[in-house]
Amino acid sequence: MDTNRIKRVLIAGGLAIGLSAGTAFAQSASQDMKNAGAETKDATVDAAHGTKKGTTKAYHATKKGAHTAAHKTKNGTETAADKTGDAAKTVGHDTKAAAKETGRRTENAGDALAGKPEKH
Repeated sequence: MDTNRIKRVLIAGGLAIGLSAGTAFAQSASQDMKNAGAETKDATVDAAHGTKKGTTKAYHATKKGAHTAAHKTKNGTETAADKTGDAAKTVGHDTKAAAKETGRRTENAGDALAGKPEKH
């Protein structure tokens, strides 16, 4: 910003020496417009870089979270499947044992009615 102050002092000195006021003012306004355009461009570039950085960071965080969630879901599903398989084996075994016992008792009851020995 110091360069702008120096320019203004020089322009004012030029006016005092005899430069045309209209010409000096027009050049100053033109330069001010160029400076404003350059500063706007720089600000836009800085904002775009910040947006890119934030978006990239959010993308990587989301990707990591999704990966973690998928991994935990997979492990949970495998654990549930293992427990379900174990429970199914237990139920199957218990059902088989109950059916065998029921058959044995039914046979014993039939034998008792027929007058045969009690246990087989």
